[in-house]
Amino acid sequence: MSIKPLAFRMRPRTIEEIIGQEHLVSDGKIINRMVKAKQLSSMILYGPPGVGKTSIASAIAGSTRYAFRTLNAVTNNKKDMEIVAAEAKMSGKVILLLDEVHRLDKGKQDFLLPYLENGMITLIGATTSNPYHAINPAIRSRCQIFELTPLSVENIKEALLKAIDDKERGFGEKNVKITDEALIHLATASNGDMRSSLNALELAVLSTSPDDSEEIKIDLPTAEECMQRKSLAHDKDGDAHYDVLSGFQKSIRGSDVNAALHYLGRLIEAGDLVSISRRLLVIAYEDIGLASPQAGARTLAAIETAERVGFPEARIPLANAVIELCLSPKSNSAYKAMDAALADIRAGNSGEVPDHLRDAHYKGAKELGRGIDYQYPHDYESGWVKQQYLPNKLKNKVYYEPKKTGKFEQALAVIYDKLLKS
Repeated sequence: MSIKPLAFRMRPRTIEEIIGQEHLVSDGKIINRMVKAKQLSSMILYGPPGVGKTSIASAIAGSTRYAFRTLNAVTNNKKDMEIVAAEAKMSGKVILLLDEVHRLDKGKQDFLLPYLENGMITLIGATTSNPYHAINPAIRSRCQIFELTPLSVENIKEALLKAIDDKERGFGEKNVKITDEALIHLATASNGDMRSSLNALELAVLSTSPDDSEEIKIDLPTAEECMQRKSLAHDKDGDAHYDVLSGFQKSIRGSDVNAALHYLGRLIEAGDLVSISRRLLVIAYEDIGLASPQAGARTLAAIETAERVGFPEARIPLANAVIELCLSPKSNSAYKAMDAALADIRAGNSGEVPDHLRDAHYKGAKELGRGIDYQYPHDYESGWVKQQYLPNKLKNKVYYEPKKTGKFEQALAVIYDKLLKS
């Protein structure tokens, strides 16, 4: 009989054993409340690989004692689903973890829907794709949607140490000693993927011969070999990874091409395409903004190309994007304007929408004074007419302060200044 992999053996058996995802499973949070009340609804869990989608599903089943079955929307056929449905009819309820739920075809979906409606099957769909884009609305509308976030370095360190100490499911029966450097590397080099870290730990333990004292020592070189990723300077402390990302953004903001490429190289060596992509898109709109609005679209195109070709070739479109962003004119006017508007709203400083702007497309609107005296700009030759748009208490408020660092925003600033003076 084959031994299950460590990552499988260490899956949480109850909701209390889940590591990470506190916003969903800690005491008083939504999934925890659902389990304790035994009022489960179908749900979709989405997030990066190895962050706990399957673990949460199995923990829910363990905490509720309902039958638990796992299928894949691609590799399992309708017959497999019929078997689960038959079991649900016999037992009254089955929790079905359906991996790659975004790939569910119409035939399987049509079969499942009645069982979701009557509650015999509680579906827990797992996907790395945004369900609002990738999942059929018929399934999505019957499910709660929960986003799982990458696990922290501390989360993964906790799981690794638990696996080393656990005598029943882990390596507690062996005399495993791991150095701090090796532990930190296993926890950071996986970029939040607990499964990857546990797989590397298992390989390290099983491939390392005990010394004369029967001790299995896992050091940094062993951890690097088993993760197939070198320990970088920013990997040696969990928080320092974010220092590299910060240095990356600030170098681009400061137009230092060479520094930006250096930090990009460190992130590429760490294999962290997710963080690179997210940060580049933020930079394109936060730091370049209206000074060069096409930079955002070109950055997205470079990221999509990088994701499609993968490393090592992904470094090429990423380098193109970084150099362009570094040497582009900079403007933070749009996001500063938005933050200023949000600050007023969050402070309770908003007011009523002026009556002439209110919705007038219903019977009785005119009697309420809605939409009266609204002036339609397209009726005017200039395409603009002076009228109040902000609520009374904010009618003279100015949020947007244009910068003149790029030709596009310079042109916007001329129009904006003219409108303000009219």
